[in-house]
Amino acid sequence: MKVTNYGHACWHIEVGGTKLLFDPFITPNELASHIDINTIECDYILITHGHEDHIADVEAIAHRTGAKLVSNFEIINWFAAKGIDNGHPMNIGGKWKFDFGTLTYFTAQHSSMMPDGAYGGNPGSFLIQTAEGNFYHAGDTSLMMDMKLIPLLMKLDFALLPIGDNFTMGVDEAIIASDFIECDNIIAMHYDTFGYIVVNKEIARSKFEAVGKQLKFIEIGESFNI
Repeated sequence: MKVTNYGHACWHIEVGGTKLLFDPFITPNELASHIDINTIECDYILITHGHEDHIADVEAIAHRTGAKLVSNFEIINWFAAKGIDNGHPMNIGGKWKFDFGTLTYFTAQHSSMMPDGAYGGNPGSFLIQTAEGNFYHAGDTSLMMDMKLIPLLMKLDFALLPIGDNFTMGVDEAIIASDFIECDNIIAMHYDTFGYIVVNKEIARSKFEAVGKQLKFIEIGESFNI
């Protein structure tokens, strides 16, 4: 799998030639000002919840690429009303076999509202099983006991966890979350974008290393293979 960071909670993951884009918030993100969204290709856009900092570029990218949207029922309907009707609605606990693998729309403990104030349904996260490996995009969430269910569903190869605190769990809670999901290969997300969620990367890494875990920070625009 090729994994690219586009900032905040936005990731581009290529699996077996299929391109997945998660929570595109690039244009309004000053830290991602060097990223041109018109160069991003994707087959699917996966949306965890309705907050602006997770959907800002959905319309522009979806119109240009024709990508299929995957999210909860309410978000898919909200975009359909805007003329983006290539959507696959889901809800918490449901799974579907796509061409890239099996996706489970898992729970997240957060809130969800669309930018215009419309109801955004329940916030969620994504568990994805593929022939190249399994991973978890946790979306925006606090530490929650539901994470203990994940090892019963699948063995994870890596997980994308928020660590910025204030709006989501912080570093210390992410360490506990990595125990709950039984995954020691953690990629950090949802940090530094706003003043409320700035983190000290060296301290965060050292805390993970102290308990035998790995926390990766990927620069915006950079890619790596996993």
